[in-house]
Amino acid sequence: MPESLSVTTTINGAVAVIRFNRPEKLNAFDESQRSAFRDAAERVNSDDDIRVVILTGQGRAFSAGADLSESMPDDLDVEQGLILSYKPALMAITQAPKPWISAVNGAAAGIGSAFAMACDLTVMGKGAYLYQAFSAIGLIPDGGATWHLAHTVGRKRAYELIALGTKLAAEDCLSLGLCNKVVNDDELLEQSILLAQQLCHKAPLSLRYAKEALNQAMHSDLSQTINHEAKLQNICAHSDDAKEGSRAFLAKRPAQFIGS
Repeated sequence: MPESLSVTTTINGAVAVIRFNRPEKLNAFDESQRSAFRDAAERVNSDDDIRVVILTGQGRAFSAGADLSESMPDDLDVEQGLILSYKPALMAITQAPKPWISAVNGAAAGIGSAFAMACDLTVMGKGAYLYQAFSAIGLIPDGGATWHLAHTVGRKRAYELIALGTKLAAEDCLSLGLCNKVVNDDELLEQSILLAQQLCHKAPLSLRYAKEALNQAMHSDLSQTINHEAKLQNICAHSDDAKEGSRAFLAKRPAQFIGS
């Protein structure tokens, strides 16, 4: 499939929907999809008119992981491949100045699960599942999947999911904190867009810096976290949106945030 079609982006107002678009391969990653996703993420992250990004898969799956049928050289440096190809794509989600929502349809397996978990919020269809498929082929999770699982479900449960290769159903993901909402499969995108539209009415700077504060808090102690929150709060407190928020609150009207 041509690179330009491996990932598609549609814009609906302030919401961008990025779709992995290799449905015949269950959206498994080959070089075209890796490259096209990095380009798409860069475009939506740099567009100030886009306030929320939804990531989903075309067809029956979110992503089946890496495309094992892709031709690779015998001397492939897997370490550098992961760091140079996948890491920038995943960090583009984590470090984005706006919220990303993963709308998980069907399987989010292998590194596909890492993309789903990297997003700030996750909506899953009832038939969707997360799957660490690595032990069956003699590999380990990558793309930060171990980090997300350990921080969300705890070390012991994470190791169980990895070692046994458990397919974690949507309702189980909800109970473990790996997703925010489970909806009917045929309502997945609609419900994800509704959630995105709710976020679009919030102050963009508040969403941006709350995300940054949480990311920092995940690997900082309490003292460092308080200091970092104070730094970010200072930015927000001097913004036009904070002033508008106070005026709107006192006037008992909806705030009109502009992101500055």
